[in-house]
Amino acid sequence: MDDQKLQRKLVEYVRDAHAMEQTVSTMLDSMIATTDDPDIEEMLKQHKRQTQEHERRLRGRLDAMGAGTSTAKSVGGLGAALFKGVGDVARNDKPAKNARDGYMTEHMEIAAYELLERLAKRAGDEQTAEVARLNRSDEEAMAKKIESNWDKVLDLTLATPGLLGQ
Repeated sequence: MDDQKLQRKLVEYVRDAHAMEQTVSTMLDSMIATTDDPDIEEMLKQHKRQTQEHERRLRGRLDAMGAGTSTAKSVGGLGAALFKGVGDVARNDKPAKNARDGYMTEHMEIAAYELLERLAKRAGDEQTAEVARLNRSDEEAMAKKIESNWDKVLDLTLATPGLLGQ
């Protein structure tokens, strides 16, 4: 693959990651709004701040590459996040399903950043590779936090009034 095509593909991957972070930010808003446990709420708020930092780093890389963000991808992701938000309000087993959805999302982000880092290295763009490494590290840490709370979110879910026909 010639350098120009490789660079275009790299810009595409950075735009995808940027749109992904925007979607995750909106999803986190929904999860925060539907979380009653103060510890989990604080964990989500901290991750929201990290997500905003990830988005900022990616926007910086796009600016450095002379590329803008993808409005179409951002709008599509926003629609999906808003749909999830409506579902979060309606369901009564929020703690477990929010944790499940969050865990799946973290692993999608981990995979996206792994691929972005490898592509950036092939393109000779160490700054973008470093952004991918930093962001992936935060996603891996969040996935571990979710893992450490499985029993807690299950307990919170099972204690939800009306969940088990109480």
